[in-house]
Amino acid sequence: MVAGVVTYRLDHGPGELPAVRGRDLAAAWDWARDAARRADWSTGRVFRFRRADGSWTDLALTDPDARSWAGAMDEAIGMQTGYGLSICLRLLALVDLLARAPWAQALVALDPAGTELHPSLLRLAAAARLTEDARFDEGSLRQYLPPGAAGGTGD
Repeated sequence: MVAGVVTYRLDHGPGELPAVRGRDLAAAWDWARDAARRADWSTGRVFRFRRADGSWTDLALTDPDARSWAGAMDEAIGMQTGYGLSICLRLLALVDLLARAPWAQALVALDPAGTELHPSLLRLAAAARLTEDARFDEGSLRQYLPPGAAGGTGD
């Protein structure tokens, strides 16, 4: 652990983290939003994942919002377990997906009272496997959306 930074070291990649319950991911979204509103920026965090070849993949949370969201997850559910880490990383991956995938924005309703995520997107984000860089595979998620949900193709 570097001073002022919390480090999580896992002997596997992000793709090995467990699926989570959709309601836990929805609650995480709300906890993260509340922490950001309080400007609770938390501490830096580093996730170290061991690759199959023995090398490491590092994910450093230096962005104030990402630190805030991770701090909220740690406070609300704890990130000392694979489940807690999985919720946190899925939340961060979902935010990343919404920022880079225009089709996913149609699955979010924004208003002054808050943000509502489409239930199909929440279910997929809760269950989908994370990539080695702790993101969602955009094509895979989109493939499993129901027909008509932001261009999903369905099964």
